[in-house]
Amino acid sequence: MEKKRFALLLCAEDSEYVKKRYGGYFSVFVELLGEEGEVWDVYGVCQGEFPADNQLPFYDGFVITGSCSDADGNDAWILSLVALLQTLDSMRKKILGICFGHQILGRALGGKTGRAINGWDIGLTAINVSSNSCELMAALKIVSPLRVIQCHRDEVLELPARAEVIAWSEKTGVEMFRCGEHIMGIQGHPEYNKDILLHLLDRLRQRDLIQASLHQHVEAAKASVDAHEPDGEAWKSLCRGFLKGAL
Repeated sequence: MEKKRFALLLCAEDSEYVKKRYGGYFSVFVELLGEEGEVWDVYGVCQGEFPADNQLPFYDGFVITGSCSDADGNDAWILSLVALLQTLDSMRKKILGICFGHQILGRALGGKTGRAINGWDIGLTAINVSSNSCELMAALKIVSPLRVIQCHRDEVLELPARAEVIAWSEKTGVEMFRCGEHIMGIQGHPEYNKDILLHLLDRLRQRDLIQASLHQHVEAAKASVDAHEPDGEAWKSLCRGFLKGAL
């Protein structure tokens, strides 16, 4: 039996810390999504590394990671990624987008992304599953609300015409969406743990991407991940189930 093959489209450079502690973001994602007997490849799309057109049919699914870049930007690699996602959509390939990946999927399919209406969302957030997706969650015995780690200041502002919201939170109207049976976006970070989030917050502050005025908000985010754990196993089941055709 031929092995299933998946591609991770890496939209951010690895930090030295994540490489040393976890083996890089590729390893973090494979830990969440990968199973024995599968083949996982990684493409550093933020550095201009993309799969060739003739390779696309050989993949069973694609995963788009988070990024410090804006999904509504016009950098060459972002425009190339939009074009690739449109091609994969036309091929009805399974595509899972996480954070920036969720937003760029929204853009590629005809929606609108931009700065979040309610500003930064950092820390642990409880998201509510919409009633029209309860059957999907029930199949995996997943109970709403779901706790997930967040770190974003952009969001999907307008859904693509073909898409439907399947989860929302108090702060973000489109926490998850689906488009047909082959595309799903998740605004949160199911691949993150507390340690990765805290390291990322330090990096963002060092780069002045989180202003001093938000430091109180950062402390509240740290307290939220101290108080509760994300629903990691539920997210693992959901993401694997979608990507591998079990849902």
